[in-house]
Amino acid sequence: MNALFTILTVLIVIAAVLLILVVLLQNGKGQGMASNFVAGNQTFGVRQTADILEKITWGLVAFIIVVSVIASFTTGTSGTGIDVTDRIENVATDEQPAFPTAPVDQTAPSTETPAE
Repeated sequence: MNALFTILTVLIVIAAVLLILVVLLQNGKGQGMASNFVAGNQTFGVRQTADILEKITWGLVAFIIVVSVIASFTTGTSGTGIDVTDRIENVATDEQPAFPTAPVDQTAPSTETPAE
């Protein structure tokens, strides 16, 4: 695996954990965890704390999206030149059918009545 891809993946995981923490800190309709920090932090005020947390949330979301797109371009190709659909078709033709048909017994007498 590419070293750059690994670094970007670690950054995405760290940003995701931070995003979880910031969302839990936000003051929702049910008075979230942010209400615990408001009493000791009166200099910023309740509204300004909520604005900062919202900006951090959107910033982390944008960071995760941008880094995810960049990471998708760093994976590269192995240069085999074989299309994935060709591999799927080859695998499908090599396998046995899921429900094989039963062999027809030619020696058994016919149960059909002859037409008159």
